[in-house]
Amino acid sequence: MTPRTLAQKLVGRACGDPQVQPGDIVTCRVDLAMMHDSGGPRRLKPHLDSLGVRVWDPERIVVVTDHYVPATDEDSARIVRIARDWVREQGIRHFYDEQGICHVITPSHGHLRPGMFAVGGDSHSCTGGAFGAYMFGIGATEMLGVAVSGEIWLRVPHTIAMEWTGRLPGGVCAKDMMLHMCTRFGMDGGQYEAVEFCGDAVRALSMNERMTLSNMATELGAQAGLIAPDATTVQWLQAAGVPGDALHDMAQWHTDEGAPLLARHRMDAGSLAPQVSAPGSPAQAQDATAFAHERLDIAYIGACTGAKLDDLRMAAQVFRGGRKAAAGVRLMVAPASAQDQRQAADEGVLQTLVDAGAELLPNACGACAGYGANTFAPDTTAISTTARNFTGRMGAASSRVFLGSPYTVAASAITGHITDPRELLA
Repeated sequence: MTPRTLAQKLVGRACGDPQVQPGDIVTCRVDLAMMHDSGGPRRLKPHLDSLGVRVWDPERIVVVTDHYVPATDEDSARIVRIARDWVREQGIRHFYDEQGICHVITPSHGHLRPGMFAVGGDSHSCTGGAFGAYMFGIGATEMLGVAVSGEIWLRVPHTIAMEWTGRLPGGVCAKDMMLHMCTRFGMDGGQYEAVEFCGDAVRALSMNERMTLSNMATELGAQAGLIAPDATTVQWLQAAGVPGDALHDMAQWHTDEGAPLLARHRMDAGSLAPQVSAPGSPAQAQDATAFAHERLDIAYIGACTGAKLDDLRMAAQVFRGGRKAAAGVRLMVAPASAQDQRQAADEGVLQTLVDAGAELLPNACGACAGYGANTFAPDTTAISTTARNFTGRMGAASSRVFLGSPYTVAASAITGHITDPRELLA
């Protein structure tokens, strides 16, 4: 058989044609559809009711409330109530209510596995690519079609390989890799194709860190952000409750030697320094030291990109030894899921953050989605672990939001200005 990319294999399985070529238009069977309270039931229900139809397979749908929780007004309460009523109405069992952010909740409950073809009603649904699944975000209209038919059309993507060689230095992580790639290639560098992250440095990453890469493939302009599964993937998924027999055919899910690539970009992980993106775009990154003059009002550790268990561990590593947030800096921590928060508490990680002065926020999208009481006030300056820092996204348009890794955000909270975390980790 002609050498194929991982993307070709995944799409070929979903459409029933293993010989698909980039550019082909195919119809794919959907293994899983994920949606949240913001773009899910409240958008679908009126149309399904008017058509007089039900979802094609309630066992293949995951619904998570994460955007409008905890409800702060009648409108948000109404949106969440629609979701709760709708899952009962449709017989959907995989409903996770106020348990965390959908991109973390879905894999942590064993719903994703290598070889799957999945869609999500959110732009960061490409997180699923970290597990060797073809997963991408779609809008409410496309989700209506999936909900009724269980199918979606797709142009078979080309693959752009992002190969990271070497080994990341201490204090440098996947978030730094992504901010570097966004800046080097731009927010349209992925050309709405499949980006595959590969190389020794990627294989050395934990699953949480791989999720960060795949999650921010959307900031790179890709449709999907894929990572070939390996023993690390299997171990993580088995711990999440995926039975071993469901992971038996893992070896096929990789890009073959000689498969056609649109481009291959090679980067040296060993030479990468902690990155910080200037306000307005993730694609405005420089070494953290370039922003050392920037004083801070807020240090925010949150979102699917930046508050998973490993992210909380990174921040705690910087705070250990009794270090605290500087006077005048509001340290905000919103763990990405209740499960991660419990594990962080068991390990003492959470206590380290609280002792450092952290204000614990709900397990939800929160300020990252511009929702709730903890968005940023006018004329404040923040550094955040979130994926995006577009003007006005996390609060007032006059607030300034820098992006960094959990290491960098924690170090900056301690000093009161943007700081290279290696200065404190040495």
